[in-house]
Amino acid sequence: MNDVIKLLQSHRSIRKFVEEPLADEVVDEIVRCGQAAATSSNVQAVTVIRVRNAEVRARIAEVAGGQRHIETCGAFLVWCADLRRPGLGCEIGGSTMTTGMTEQFIIATVDVALAAQNAVIAAESLGLGICYIGAVRNDPQTVSDLLELPSQVYPVFGLCIGEPAQDPEVKPRLPLGTVLMEETYHDDGQREGIAAYDETMRAYYRSRTGGTKESTWTEEMARLLEGERRPHMKGFLADRGFEMR
Repeated sequence: MNDVIKLLQSHRSIRKFVEEPLADEVVDEIVRCGQAAATSSNVQAVTVIRVRNAEVRARIAEVAGGQRHIETCGAFLVWCADLRRPGLGCEIGGSTMTTGMTEQFIIATVDVALAAQNAVIAAESLGLGICYIGAVRNDPQTVSDLLELPSQVYPVFGLCIGEPAQDPEVKPRLPLGTVLMEETYHDDGQREGIAAYDETMRAYYRSRTGGTKESTWTEEMARLLEGERRPHMKGFLADRGFEMR
């Protein structure tokens, strides 16, 4: 197993950071690594906004349900799907971008995910910790207003980066056999694999919390997916020009 594979398989989310800003050159290099990720047709539909202002960070932390690490991490970045800049490129090239297409939305969102994960790997290779903040989508309009995002741009997630002030265990993943399939999709072995994973996760939660949490993956999924989750996103995206035609 080489060092890159070891790094990838040792990922943890860090929620306690040394309260020291990261140097600009470190953040710049991390974002450059994000830019080096694959991008659909070279559209590069990604904009990254580094938030330094303490009041803005505090407001975003509030939107995200009180996640204080947004305020204390060495750098807080908001990763945005950006079709405004490609549209400008289209205009400069003598044409007009057709907006509101679902495929464009998918391209931009996937581009952001690929770029951010590249950046995460770069950060972790430097010994830094990270935590994705999907909860910026709890109130994406407030976050958009705070960051002055124009039409055709939306915040996909935030990213905390910094020097770790904790050393949590690696969270186990589903057995490979439930994820990797041959030739076609099938349910063979899924229930058995999930049952085994439930016991793995039960032990993980007991260890992580000193025995105060008893839960399994299926119990977590039941809580997470039973009801509607962020139903405001469809209207919000339409208002920003992502109409999903």
